[in-house]
Amino acid sequence: MTTVVDPKEVTKFNQIARSYWDPEGPMRAVHQINPLRIDFTESFYPLQDAKVLDVGCGGGLESETIAKRGGSVTAIDASPEMLKTAKLHALESGLSIDYVESHAEAFVRSHQAAFDVVTCFEMIEHVPEPMETLEALAALVRPGGWLILSTINRTPKAYLGAVIAAEYILNWVPKGTHDSAPLLKPSELPNGLRHHPLDIESIERAVHQPLSAQFTRLPKDTPPPDPGRVGQQCRSRWSQYH
Repeated sequence: MTTVVDPKEVTKFNQIARSYWDPEGPMRAVHQINPLRIDFTESFYPLQDAKVLDVGCGGGLESETIAKRGGSVTAIDASPEMLKTAKLHALESGLSIDYVESHAEAFVRSHQAAFDVVTCFEMIEHVPEPMETLEALAALVRPGGWLILSTINRTPKAYLGAVIAAEYILNWVPKGTHDSAPLLKPSELPNGLRHHPLDIESIERAVHQPLSAQFTRLPKDTPPPDPGRVGQQCRSRWSQYH
C-alpha cells in the first residue's frame, strides 16, 4: 500500500505549529507570500460565496484570508498540532472554518467533485507520492471549478533561493523544511492530472523582493526561464467528456 503521508513531515510541522502565526517567526515567508497566493486565486474565481477546500492548510493563514473574503472554507491538514493552532486562531478571529485532520487521498472518498475551488499551496513537495496527491486534488474539483497549485520549482536557482538562502542564511523558513522534499518542475504537474478533464489555463511565476519582503507575481507573457516559484491553476472542463 502506498504511503500518502510522510510521518517525518507531519512531525516537522507539528513542532513549528505554536509559532505559525508570528509574522516575524519561522513561518514569515508564508506570511509574506500569502497576499500573492490569495490574489492569484481570486484572479480566476471570485471567493465571495465560493465553496473552497484548502489542502495542507497548516495553521490556517490562507484559510482565514479566504474566509474573510467571503468564501465558505473547508481546510484539511495531516498535522494535528497545526490544526489545533488553526482552530484556536479562527475562534479568536470569529471566523467559521471547517478544519479536518485528513489528506487529499482520504478526503476525496467522501467529497468527490464537491468544491468550486481547491487550493494547495507549497504542500505537494512534502508528500511521498505527489502524482497520487494531484489525482486526488483534481477529483475534488467540481465541474467548472478550479484547482490552484503553487510549488517550488526543481532548479538550482530555486533550490539556492528557497532552500539554502531561506532556511540556512536568512532564517525565513525553519531549517530542514525542504531537505527531503521531492521538488517538481511545472511541466511535471500535468502528469498527475491526465486522468481528469482539467485544462491547464495558466502557469505563472513569482519572485521574492528582499528589500520589500514581498513576493511579486510576474506578467503571464514574461519568458519563463524555469521559474523559481510557480503558481499553477487548472480549470475543470467536464462537459467535453459528456
